[in-house]
Amino acid sequence: MTTPDQPRRRARYSALTRRIMLVNGLVLLVLIAGVVAVQWSRIGLVDERLNGIEVQAQIAASSLAEYATDPDNHKLVLKQAEPLLRQLIAPTKLRGRLYLTDGTLAIDTRDLLARNVVQTGELPAIGTWSQIREFWDRVYDGVTGVRPFTKLEPYFEAGDNGRVYHEVTSALAGDIASGERVNDQNKLVLSVAAPVQRFKAIYGVLMVSTEGGDIDDVLREERATLLEVFVVAIGVMLASSLLLSRFIARPVLALADAADRIRGGHMGRETIPSMEERNDEIGDLAASFSAMTRALYDRIDAIESFAADVAHEIKNPLTSLKSAVEMLTRAKDDAARERLMAIVKNDVKRIDRLITDISDASRLDAELSRETSDAVDIKHLLETIVEVYNYTDLSERVPMELDIDLPANAIVIGRDERLGQVIRNLIDNAVSFSPDGVPIKIAARAEGGQVRITVEDGGPGIPPDNLETIFERFYTERPQEHGFGKNSGLGLSIARQIVLSTNGRIWAENRAEGGARFVVMLPLAEIA
Repeated sequence: MTTPDQPRRRARYSALTRRIMLVNGLVLLVLIAGVVAVQWSRIGLVDERLNGIEVQAQIAASSLAEYATDPDNHKLVLKQAEPLLRQLIAPTKLRGRLYLTDGTLAIDTRDLLARNVVQTGELPAIGTWSQIREFWDRVYDGVTGVRPFTKLEPYFEAGDNGRVYHEVTSALAGDIASGERVNDQNKLVLSVAAPVQRFKAIYGVLMVSTEGGDIDDVLREERATLLEVFVVAIGVMLASSLLLSRFIARPVLALADAADRIRGGHMGRETIPSMEERNDEIGDLAASFSAMTRALYDRIDAIESFAADVAHEIKNPLTSLKSAVEMLTRAKDDAARERLMAIVKNDVKRIDRLITDISDASRLDAELSRETSDAVDIKHLLETIVEVYNYTDLSERVPMELDIDLPANAIVIGRDERLGQVIRNLIDNAVSFSPDGVPIKIAARAEGGQVRITVEDGGPGIPPDNLETIFERFYTERPQEHGFGKNSGLGLSIARQIVLSTNGRIWAENRAEGGARFVVMLPLAEIA
């Protein structure tokens, strides 16, 4: 069992590969089952063969009844029946036997046809390997359906008495009958007996049967061909499964391994394998993973930089506080102690302010990712913020001027609290640099599907080299009269972070007539 921090142990063989092979195997099994259901049954072929033999037996029996019978004596004319039977049976691979009405054998085509002059048969197996081979052949025939495992009636040569065959007995009664038997070499013998009948008078019985093994050979050839098809299908299934595994499972496994290495972090900053050559979903997944990894690395860099900045910013008041405390024990008069206590209180306030601002800044990113965006009426937001400032004592020192030229229902998608925080941070920054009596100008205009918000002050402006630096965390450069340590330098950094989360932009520039101007561009929402 692995903990959440431990890399997951990979199986030796890909689970996705196994699933691909399993699904393809199931599809193949369904196909094989369908083929087996249609082709594997020996019953269909045997019945078809029996029907063919029955038709041939009826044709031959009808011909004998028509041309080889004596209606006056109700007997068969064997001299006429013999050449006729030879001609009827010769084109087939069958054996014909003509029995009289008392069951006596009259004619056997084995005595008439040249192909039956020499009879061949297999000798019983001798030796261990021959017996094993014979046993295996029987098992193979049973499994493939060539020879069923069910017990069939044994075949035997009846000699001159045909009544020992039940189909001959049935034919003497006027019915066509058939039989299935297995000879001593486990080969199937099919037979059909048809009465030689004319005007309901029975002159004899013609029994037509297969030679042992001809059905088995057909079945065996059919099953061998079918097995070859199955082997090829299984090979194609395995090849397609491995091919799918190569193009699906292996890249996914490579992505998972790279993610584990990135999570472990033991080999530096790993990168996700590039799969730009793949124009499919896995290529898109790799690109998304790569982008996510870069974002995580950027986030880690930001956290490390933030932690370093925090340590640096807190270290300054802590050093001052430490020095003041050490000097406090050495102070010789109350006036010195009071000055040192004032320094201590000021440093404690600085630390408290820093911790509060740092806490807000550290939570901001997480809160921005969790918060849902709403429609914000930017005109109403600006009017509300300026109205609140005008109700404070600050408006007596630095007045606010608001100039809004926006279309009706100028809507921005975001959070009104966060966007309001951006405007307040910019106004607070402008207040810090504006001389008394010089107004702060706040304006809003619509430009090309965006709203342009500007906050202008009448201060000394921003050095050109610092137009971007001022948005860095903890950067602060205030007038001396504003007081040391009263700002953490996080306001503009937080403002940029909020604006970027709404797909907007923020930058600073200097006014030609003096002072600084902060510009915020936010996309306007399309109102249906």
